[in-house]
Order: sequence, then C-alpha cells, then structure tokens
Amino acid sequence: MTSIATLGSHCSLQVLKGAKEEGFHTVLVTKSTREKFYKRYNNFIDEYIVVDDFTEIMNDDIRDKLNASDSVLIPHGTLISEVGIEKIEKLEIPIFGNRHILRWEADRDLKTQLMEKSGVSIPKTFNSPEEIDCLTISKLSGARGGSGYFLAKNSKDYYSHVEKFKKQGLMTDDDELQIQEYIVGVPVYLQYFQSTMKDELELFGIDKRYETNVDSLGRIPSIDQTELKLSPTYIVVGNIPLVLRESLLVEVYDIGDNFVTASKELVPPGMPGPFCMEGVYDSNGKFVAFEFSARIVAGTNIFTTGSPYSYLNYGPNMNMGRRIALEIKDAIKANRLDDLIT
Repeated sequence: MTSIATLGSHCSLQVLKGAKEEGFHTVLVTKSTREKFYKRYNNFIDEYIVVDDFTEIMNDDIRDKLNASDSVLIPHGTLISEVGIEKIEKLEIPIFGNRHILRWEADRDLKTQLMEKSGVSIPKTFNSPEEIDCLTISKLSGARGGSGYFLAKNSKDYYSHVEKFKKQGLMTDDDELQIQEYIVGVPVYLQYFQSTMKDELELFGIDKRYETNVDSLGRIPSIDQTELKLSPTYIVVGNIPLVLRESLLVEVYDIGDNFVTASKELVPPGMPGPFCMEGVYDSNGKFVAFEFSARIVAGTNIFTTGSPYSYLNYGPNMNMGRRIALEIKDAIKANRLDDLIT
C-alpha cells in the first residue's frame, strides 16, 4: 500500500492528517529534537523515522525505509532549505509533483525567467548595487522564511546591510542576492492546486504573512524609529487569512493558469499539485508578483479545516494536505500515479 511521507517541519501535520483522512499509511521523518512533539499526534502519524539532521534522508538506510513502505514524499520549504536542490534532484525516492521545478524556485534568475514567461507583472530587478535608483528589497536565494531580506535605497545602503549580515552569520561571500524594486502595497499570497487528474486549476486559499519586525514598526512613531535606528526584518512568524474582493478573482485565476502553461513549456511536466504566487497589490490595485513557491506553502496551515475558496469546490474540511492525498488516491485508482511523481 502506498504511504505518504514528509519531513517533520513546515506543514507536516497538515499533510499527514490529510493523508490519514484519505486512508493512507503515514510516515514522518523527524529530527530527534522534535520526536517528542510529533508523537503527540500519533493518532494520524503511523511511522516515525528519527534523524539528527534532515540531510540523512539521502542515506541508504533512510531511503530503504521509505521505499520499503512504498512512500511518496511530499516536498515543502524545509526540504529545500535544509536538504538542498542538488540532493533533492538525486534523491531515490518518489516525490509528489515536479522535483525539477524546485530548482527554478530556488534560483533567482530561473525564477524570474519563469515568471516573465507567464506574463505576470514583476518588480524591476537590478543587476548590481550601483544600479539602484529607488527603494529596493534584497533577498537571499532559497526557502528561508523571510530571513536575509533588507531594504536599500542606494548602493551605500546595500553594502552596509551586506556587511552587517556577514558579521551576524546570515550570509557569506558565496551567497547571491536578488535586488528588486520595493513595491508598496498589500502583500498577498495566492495558494493554488493544479490537478493532473482533473486537468484543472483550483484556487485553494489566500493569506498574508506576519513578519518580524516589519509588521510592528508602525506602532512606533517615526521619530523614535529614526533615533533608535530601527531596521525592518522579514522573518515569518505566522500567517493571516485573507479574502479578496470577488471582482479580483478573475485575474487571480488568469495568473495561475498562465503560470501553469509557462511551467509546462519551460520545466516539463510543469507545475502539478500545490504552488503559490506571492506578490503585492499596489496603490492602483494591480497585482505585482515577486516570488513563486513550487510546492505547498506554510500559509495553507491556517486552513486546516478548509478555506472560503476550497469550501466552494469541496465543502468543509478539505485542506491542502488532504487535497494532495486525494489527488494521489485518485491517481492510484486510475493507475496513473506515475503522472504525479518524479
């Protein structure tokens, strides 16, 4: 019997709960420091594989355990940030979705190429700090949960932050930064599911992030911010549900459909399963996308009993983890599991 497995982090509880609800055997690869926590949920976690470091998933013994239980591994942000793209591409375990597109998520140049191909509006990108002529945000590559972001209005600002980050151990000389125009507006994260079995795009939820300390600076008067020399930080600590004006949903579906089409052309087999377009609605109400995530995102955790959008298609109690499991279940029944995994 096919099992559903994932790493113990990010959105694993949602993934495995949903898998259990669809009748799957569930497997959690967890760090030893988190084992006690996850065993609080043994009503839906059937098997625990305990490691000291997530990179051990590459070891023969861990691979053999996962393959012995006929596991399909559900990727999420921790797999990218702690195991790494090079290892993921070599991992001899079936992965749900397109493992090759994860490199396009992690690589800033490839990410920009795919977003441009999809036709979505994106911020201006600067090739070097010397080109900066407006307020910019610089970002380290990879799924870092907002860590390693900073604002700069010129090259002097930029290099000052880089030196500070190096001293703090947040980056090294080998790290690459993407420099983008900073778009002022409402940050919005559009959660999608592209169904291979239905050949259909589903809007699954919408959220915004609560980040430290940028979301609390507004409580401090500007004169005090200046005197204290406070700088915004963008580490994600939680997510907040959001419902868009219904008139905006037409464009939301267009954005998702166009991204799916572009991904099929550039990175076959494209973008099956969950993904997220991350951007800002600017002062004119225009959506400008600055990122995409080519897998389930942590923002889906706020919809463990379903979102206003998943409810329209499925009724209550359909979260993204369960939707993944349902897709796998339908594929097994139709003898099409190979269409969902790489």
